[in-house]
Amino acid sequence: MTETLPSTADARGTRVVNHGVKRQDSLEKLLGKTRYAGDFDVAGQLHARLVRSPVPSARIVSRDATAAMDVPGVVAVLFGEDVPNNDIPTNTAGIKGRPLPPSWVLAVDRVRYHGEPVALVVAENTRALAAAEALVDVEYDVLPVVSDPEAALEHDSSEVHEGGNLLSQWRIDRGDVDGAFADAPIIVEGRYEAQVVDHAYLEPETGIGWLDDEGVINIRVSTQEIEHYRRIARVVGLPDAKVRVQAPYLGGGFGGKEDMTVEPYIALAVLRTGRPVKMVWSRQESLTARAKRHPVRMHYRTAAAADGTLLAHDIQIVSDAGAYPLLSGFVLLYITLNAAGPYRCDNVRVHSRAAYTNNTPGSAFRGFGGMQPVLAYEAQIDKVADAAGLDRVEVRKANAFEAGDRIPAGQRIDTAVWLPQCIDAVLDAIGPRPVPSSPEHRVGLGLACNVQPYGRVAWMNDSASAWVGCERDGGVVVRCGVPDVGGGQVSSLAQIAAEVLHVPLEKVTVHFGDSARTPLAGRTTATRQLYMSGNAVLSAAEELRAQLVQGVVKGTGHGAADLTLAEGGVLTPDGVVPLAEVVAMCMANGVAINAMKTYFAPTGEPVRELVDSERIVPDFTFGAHAAYVEVDTRTGEVRPLRYVAAHDVGRAINPLSVRGQIEGAVVQGLGYALSERIVYDEGVNLTGAFYQYAIPTAADCPEIEVKILESGEGVGPFHARGIGEPPIGPCAATIASAVEDAVGARPTTLPMLAETVLACVDEGAAR
Repeated sequence: MTETLPSTADARGTRVVNHGVKRQDSLEKLLGKTRYAGDFDVAGQLHARLVRSPVPSARIVSRDATAAMDVPGVVAVLFGEDVPNNDIPTNTAGIKGRPLPPSWVLAVDRVRYHGEPVALVVAENTRALAAAEALVDVEYDVLPVVSDPEAALEHDSSEVHEGGNLLSQWRIDRGDVDGAFADAPIIVEGRYEAQVVDHAYLEPETGIGWLDDEGVINIRVSTQEIEHYRRIARVVGLPDAKVRVQAPYLGGGFGGKEDMTVEPYIALAVLRTGRPVKMVWSRQESLTARAKRHPVRMHYRTAAAADGTLLAHDIQIVSDAGAYPLLSGFVLLYITLNAAGPYRCDNVRVHSRAAYTNNTPGSAFRGFGGMQPVLAYEAQIDKVADAAGLDRVEVRKANAFEAGDRIPAGQRIDTAVWLPQCIDAVLDAIGPRPVPSSPEHRVGLGLACNVQPYGRVAWMNDSASAWVGCERDGGVVVRCGVPDVGGGQVSSLAQIAAEVLHVPLEKVTVHFGDSARTPLAGRTTATRQLYMSGNAVLSAAEELRAQLVQGVVKGTGHGAADLTLAEGGVLTPDGVVPLAEVVAMCMANGVAINAMKTYFAPTGEPVRELVDSERIVPDFTFGAHAAYVEVDTRTGEVRPLRYVAAHDVGRAINPLSVRGQIEGAVVQGLGYALSERIVYDEGVNLTGAFYQYAIPTAADCPEIEVKILESGEGVGPFHARGIGEPPIGPCAATIASAVEDAVGARPTTLPMLAETVLACVDEGAAR
């Protein structure tokens, strides 16, 4: 039936969606009532802790837990041979024809990075735990350390794993790159390097597990993926259905809780002892041993015509994967896809490689391969503009993708590209240049753009399921396995259901993040949940809406064409039937009052090492950022003064949440640009405390203005685009551009520490 919008809809055509509504979790978080995974305790619980390797590369000669077991209160000490299935299958992409090495739950004969787990201690209390941890005796035979990714790829390098240190590589070869360079009037070149950074979430890795009356291991854990229950079950040797994972609200994830953290160790301890077990990683553990953002080295050569038209890119990229594969192959694929940026170029050659080293493993982090290349491709387009004597803004606009163009990897862009509009939005809003605070200070304006895919790679056959139903009192229930990592995922699903069913938002309850009680929706990563789970809820709610109308047809005798949904019920020629009565009519007449739907993402063929495919990712989000910074030419300090970020979000389900995502991403991106880094000394992580890791504080952050653009052409529900990850991408390039504008030379290595900036001051003065 064709449905007429009720009078409660505003000029946007919606009642709830596309409105800045209060999130369902906002009040309890504001009042400090939200219970995170670490806030749960169970009577009689034990505590667990890992014994970690103090060296980055060694053979394990011997292990002895005798002294540890003698500590009063110690219940168990487990080594690798005590784990039913000690290897964790790799979830990544590697070299075709070569099996990837697994990650180990507990190392048995070899450690490959500083902090790798070698034993699990379980005790009655944390005092006994600490004492026993120190008494677990592990003898190491230290081996050579491989710490530099480029050196790791040399033929004479020591091997982190048998078979060589090349984990993965991807290539793009589009057009005639060599011919374009041979004839190009403008050729620019640059080398760029991005550092290792940590997720630095407030909530460390934590969880608690217990056995229920049916012999199911229940784990309540801070995670971005409840579907790890299958991997946990394999580790402990149980059927999948004998493990249940619950994900309460997270105190931050950013990709750092996409891989398993505490889960297998809790499950092992519960299975061994039969008692509840809690594990909380210390901040030092998290900073030392948790997977990090990949450091990347990039070499770019770019050819252009005299009018600034991009003719060719020749790009070489090396990524440090660390000691184990994790998600490094997929991250490298996204780096490769994004290497040329949001600009049209017919001739592109990219060769990217990920190398094993004895550094901490790299894995998912907000931006997932879309972030590191922005530093390089935005610098290259500025160099092209300068070499051509043209305005940098106009060169960007002239080269920007348009709908219908193909990215260098072959996929066609089927939705709107509002990159010029984003550029105009930030430049219109940035305002006049501030006056420097002293003669020794200089103010610069920076601009950077980016493109970021959202959704998982197409050949993974991604799907998400949701159930939507009505209660007898007229309430609406949504069940969906989405983990809410703080981005408002649950509230967005409530808005979608409320919109479709024309019920007040407060009448919608969402049950989420439980592998046994909610339909599975996949991991909260890759900016995929609104797109995937949102479409699943939309489809289920639409089916439920049709059921409600059918129930009123059978209950009243009115035709479907005479009915429409109104606020909290169904409008008939006789008036509004409240939803509770509609539900009663459905039940009395054999009409269902719930629907479960699965949304399947468009699929594509698996990409090969030479990437050329019609469908690799679902869609793209575009954006532009601008900022003023003040540079102290005496000290090298860079102080952001004002920041504007604009992104086309397709349609904002909740503009307040969108604004929060963009503002948070900018702050995180400023840390990446200016201060954050993990420091290693031959594979040993020297950064073990927050006081050593310079996260931006409120005092370090400028005024941030957000411009939400809505083309209405995303592939998510109500044509939304993903926005969780894209806003972090342009930050470092924006600041680098602003520093260059201020002092005359551009930083090319992150973070832009004082010594880096002072070198730019000297270089600029010498020009």
